[in-house]
Amino acid sequence: MSRKLVIGAAQMGPIARADSRSAVVDRQLALLEKAHARGCGLVVYPELCLTTFFPRFDLHDRADMDVFFEMEMPGPDTKRLFDAAKKMKIAFYYGYAEKIVEDGETHYYNTAILVGPDGEQIGKYRKVHLPGHAETDPKKKVHNFEKRYFEVGNLGFPVWRALGGVVGMAVCNDRRWPETYRVMGLKGVELVLIGYNTGAGNYWGNEAPYLRTFHNSLSLQSGAYQNGTWVVGVAKAGLEEGVAMIGGSMIVAPSGEIVAQAHTLGDELVVSECDLDECVFAKSTTFDFARHRRPEHYGIIASQAGPTPPPEP
Repeated sequence: MSRKLVIGAAQMGPIARADSRSAVVDRQLALLEKAHARGCGLVVYPELCLTTFFPRFDLHDRADMDVFFEMEMPGPDTKRLFDAAKKMKIAFYYGYAEKIVEDGETHYYNTAILVGPDGEQIGKYRKVHLPGHAETDPKKKVHNFEKRYFEVGNLGFPVWRALGGVVGMAVCNDRRWPETYRVMGLKGVELVLIGYNTGAGNYWGNEAPYLRTFHNSLSLQSGAYQNGTWVVGVAKAGLEEGVAMIGGSMIVAPSGEIVAQAHTLGDELVVSECDLDECVFAKSTTFDFARHRRPEHYGIIASQAGPTPPPEP
């Protein structure tokens, strides 16, 4: 039985703070229609794909922050996207800001969901690796207040049997951490979906701008190769509220090779047919964890680590 899945990476251009959710969904529907025309069975949207990247705003009043969060999904504006995807029988990954009451307490997460071709939610992921800071630094021109706006995700790194394979999710900064892929890799993941909003410049140091896109590619490709999995990384890109963000949305094969990549900083659909059976080679040879991985020795190796003292004079 073939396990080929046509995937569309639905990169989005900038979203202004004043843009309505309805207008944003119009753009997402246009990308969905393109995906349908090209035979996609799965569409991947970016992180926080309903709003501007609001954690850059130095807000302190929770009521001011709450306007960016969703209390339900689908909501009044997103329901027509869910309905259209169901009609087209297209699954999709969707990143948004989640406000939820659990056990009588209100919580805030940077969340992604996977919705099946039948319109039903397959799974939910909440971002674990929150970058940035909580406090204002007057020396910084641009801030990322994710540690103020969000809580650390509490769902771990689950995977789901869906779409003919084993699927996992992550969000933005999670892609830089090898643990993200490895936890899912140990569960047999074959397809990792990741949305991101990433600044094109490092406003906190002297990192060369080209390294922003290089590290994005490096993280996605190494995660794919070292775990024998397909990886789809999708950006919200362009100049948004005066801040430039990288594009580079891509689909990466289990070999670590980029098989499709965006060429613009705007709304763009990147498509590739992905054969999940291509994961078998890596998982049964170089990265056969059961045969070759040796966690029982990691403690020994760690105990031998550390700086070597300089020789006596």
